[in-house]
Amino acid sequence: MLDIADELNRWAEEGRDFAVATVVSVGGSAPRGPGAALAVDSGGTAIGSVSGGCVEGAVYDLCVQALQDGRTVLERFGYSDEDAFAVGLTCGGVIEVLVTPVRADAPERPVYAAALAAASRGEAAAVARVARGPVELLGRVLLVRPDGSSDSSGASDSSGASDPSRSSTSYAGGPGVSHEGSLGGRPELDRTAAAEARALLAAGRTGTLELSEDGARCPGGVTLLVESSVPPPRMIVFGAVDFATALVRVGRFLGYHVTVCDARPVFATRVRFPDADEIVVDWPHRYLRRTVTDDRTVLCVLTHDAKFDVPLLEAALRMPVAFVGAMGSRRTHEDRERRLREVGLGERELARLRSPIGLDLGARTPEETALSIAAEIVAAREGGTGAPLTGSRTPIHRDGGGRGTGAAGTREAA
Repeated sequence: MLDIADELNRWAEEGRDFAVATVVSVGGSAPRGPGAALAVDSGGTAIGSVSGGCVEGAVYDLCVQALQDGRTVLERFGYSDEDAFAVGLTCGGVIEVLVTPVRADAPERPVYAAALAAASRGEAAAVARVARGPVELLGRVLLVRPDGSSDSSGASDSSGASDPSRSSTSYAGGPGVSHEGSLGGRPELDRTAAAEARALLAAGRTGTLELSEDGARCPGGVTLLVESSVPPPRMIVFGAVDFATALVRVGRFLGYHVTVCDARPVFATRVRFPDADEIVVDWPHRYLRRTVTDDRTVLCVLTHDAKFDVPLLEAALRMPVAFVGAMGSRRTHEDRERRLREVGLGERELARLRSPIGLDLGARTPEETALSIAAEIVAAREGGTGAPLTGSRTPIHRDGGGRGTGAAGTREAA
């Protein structure tokens, strides 16, 4: 659901009724992972996708039905299910989809609205929903933020009255943890769910949790889908060159917050990089040391100049970032490695350097080169080989660390 938060937030602000279908679990070869969503408003407009096209028609109908009868349903589609096969999931996979109506007058609506607003602003937030359990709990929602804050901007309805579903509930289950909304069961269930959702949020993961109805951390009757929305990962492109212009566009397309850094103000300009989120004029190594990075950050060194490259890579290869790549010929790479050894980098640190950057696509133009770099970044992140799928026996869809798991269950309705 949070993967289409921008559009859903607009719908919520406009007061539209809508139903949202969210992938809860996948098995086998399925094109989209947990958290992928399709939504339909009361006028029949659809956004998003749960299967890359395989079962969209059937899920659309489920959303329309949910808007009509107000019921939450958990539906299973898979190749072993004759009805599901008939609607087109022929890839051999199995998916579970939770379909929830979100009406303007529903008591849970303010919680959904707060979650969508936070996600659309790029803020960290986690949403926990009951996907399997007692009928009266299905679809109930709880919102958790990393610092325990609540959305004070909208804690009352249009009449100004306090809305209990928006209240922030602090408890001793963890420092600074609070939540908005309720799963509808015992208070202990809310407390445990909030703590577990916050842990998934801290890891930036979306997945399922098994809890007992009394809130114990053990399987026992309640399955929660927890969706995490975290700020986009960073891509920092060093070197304001033509190749960087194309890479910025591709990085934005892949969902990165892209920064261009160059020490030369005549090249690091908004005119040259209109698609960049940030443009920084500074020596690359100095900027890298003072800016914020994490284990999702991608660093692309396109400066192709030893006086910039060496001090920058000396710092970068000692940081716990996701990807460090540098442009240059093989001769440039050999010279760069020699210089990096001279400044004290060891073989383990040098092994992290992807140079020359990019996969072998035969790229020549800046756009083709940006595509080859992006392909290597995705392959490194997802554990791909970069080899053609034709004739290979490797899985087409890998289970990423941020994806939820769980066996497909039976159909349920509320």
